[in-house]
Amino acid sequence: MHSDYMYDSFKNILFCCMTLGIVALSCSTNIERIAVVSPEGYNLKAVVQTKLPLELDEISGVAYYPVDSSLFAINDEKGWLYKLKKDHKSKRWKFSKGADFEDVVLLDSVFYVLQSNGNIIRLSFSSENTIAVQQYYFDQQGDSKNEFEILYFDSTRQKLILICKDCESDKKKFLTTFSFDPYTGKYTGSIFSINVEKIASSIGEKKLRFKPSAASINPRNGLLYIISAINELLVVTDVNGNFKNAYKIDKSIFKQPEGITFTPAGGMIISNEAGDAGVADILYFAYNKK
Repeated sequence: MHSDYMYDSFKNILFCCMTLGIVALSCSTNIERIAVVSPEGYNLKAVVQTKLPLELDEISGVAYYPVDSSLFAINDEKGWLYKLKKDHKSKRWKFSKGADFEDVVLLDSVFYVLQSNGNIIRLSFSSENTIAVQQYYFDQQGDSKNEFEILYFDSTRQKLILICKDCESDKKKFLTTFSFDPYTGKYTGSIFSINVEKIASSIGEKKLRFKPSAASINPRNGLLYIISAINELLVVTDVNGNFKNAYKIDKSIFKQPEGITFTPAGGMIISNEAGDAGVADILYFAYNKK
């Protein structure tokens, strides 16, 4: 069993050591630019920031791999699965010619990659260097137009959950969710919704066009953390979407957050796309609740 110290030392070990090919990464720590309120157990002003090589400028989903403290990632438009390691032996595997890839989940040594239209690609290693690919097609759309950027695993339901970024039927008041059973390969209709009006009210707005870009369940408290690049918000709910709190995020740090994952000890890892300026990076926030 790995200790909490090992996982929380992740911020000092992994991201300052990762490389992709021969391109070295660089780190900076404890960035403080604006006063922000943080979720319990975190300090959004104290961050380990790691720059990524140009190849990952459009990094989207990320998944933490506790066996060797590495990070798996996907690129928005390129069909590559990347493994970023602390021992300078990072790797990548081709799984598709290209599409709009938004998120990745690692479950029982199998990867699930979400496309923006709700389709899911299942990736499993048949050998060290060979990936077997299986495609599942989103069949819950009906006559509506849906766009997704979020896929995460809910252990209480034993399902993968998709949250709408922009679903026609939501009409700006709710966010619809769908589920995917990784064991049967079947989609099911909406299982809960997220009340956008409550989020708007919490930040002093009457209306809000909430468009989330990533979400994951924190293993330390069982709560769902939802981040939105467009709205510059980090929203916390329970696993049924019941609103807990919303936090304004610093745009100078969270340039374009597109992925979120957690270490078993609660360390929060967020991936930023390069956006209009600068380079892509990884943000790490230690979990300090006693």
